[in-house]
Amino acid sequence: MLFTIPFPAIDPVLIAVGPVVIRWYALAYVVGIFLGWWYAKKLVANPVLWGPAGAPMTPRDIDDFVVYAALGIILGGRIGYVLFYDLPRFAAHPLEIFELWTGGMSFHGGFLGTILAMIVFALVRKIPVFSLTDAIAPSVTFGLFLGRLANFINGELYGRATDVPWAMVFPADPLQIPRHPSQLYEALLEGIVLFSLLRVLTHRYRKLAQPAFVSGAFAALYGTFRIISELFREPDIQIGYLPGGITMGMLLSLPMVLFGIGLMIWAVRRRPAAAG
Repeated sequence: MLFTIPFPAIDPVLIAVGPVVIRWYALAYVVGIFLGWWYAKKLVANPVLWGPAGAPMTPRDIDDFVVYAALGIILGGRIGYVLFYDLPRFAAHPLEIFELWTGGMSFHGGFLGTILAMIVFALVRKIPVFSLTDAIAPSVTFGLFLGRLANFINGELYGRATDVPWAMVFPADPLQIPRHPSQLYEALLEGIVLFSLLRVLTHRYRKLAQPAFVSGAFAALYGTFRIISELFREPDIQIGYLPGGITMGMLLSLPMVLFGIGLMIWAVRRRPAAAG
C-alpha cells in the first residue's frame, strides 16, 4: 500500500448520556451559527465600514435574524440535499428526511434557504436586502469551516484516490484505498481563505458601503473554491460523474460564480448613479 497518514479515529458522537446524544456534526452547526451571529453584529456595530450614513440596521436586528437564519440553513440544507443528491432514496423512505442527525445537508440548498430568510426578514424590518446579505455573507464562513471539519470527523465526503504523501484511508471507504482528505481542503478554502478575502473587502476596501458587492464576492469566491475542491472530492456514490466528467457540486456552483460576478458588476455600476 502507498504511504498514508493514519486517519484520526475520532468518535462522531461527542457526548452520549442515556438517550441524549450530541454529535460533532450538530455541534458544528450550532457553533457556526453562534460565531456567525457574533461576527455579523461586529460588522453592523462598526459604522466606519458602512460609509458616512452608517449601517442601515442595528445589532438588535442581527439578534432577531438568528432564528430566521437557523431555519433557512437547516430547512434549505436538508431540502436541497433531498432534491439535489438523493431524491429516489428519500422518495422510497420519506421519514428519513427528518433524520438530520445522520448527516446529509446541501450547502447550495442552505444558501438558497438563507437567501429566502434574509429577503423575508429584510422586508419585514424594512432593511435594504443587499445590506443585510452583505453583513451575513462573511459570517457564513465560520459554519462552512466547522461543517467541513465535522465531515472529516465523520469520515464522509472523502476525496478521490491519490498517491500524495498526506493521503488517508477512510474507514467508510469500501475500497480502502488512499484518498485526498478533501474535507480539509474545503475547510481551508471555503472557511479560512474565503473569510480572509471577505475581511479584506469589508475592512480594507470598505465594500460594505457599496451594497451587494460583498454578497457577490461571496457567491463568486465560494463557487470557485467549491469547483476547485470538487476536482479532489469523490462524487456522491448515488450520482457519480455527470456528462463531461463534472460533478453535481460543480454544476450547482457554476451559477453561483456567474451570479456573483454579475452582482459585483451591478454594485459597481449602480454606485455613481445612486450618488448622483
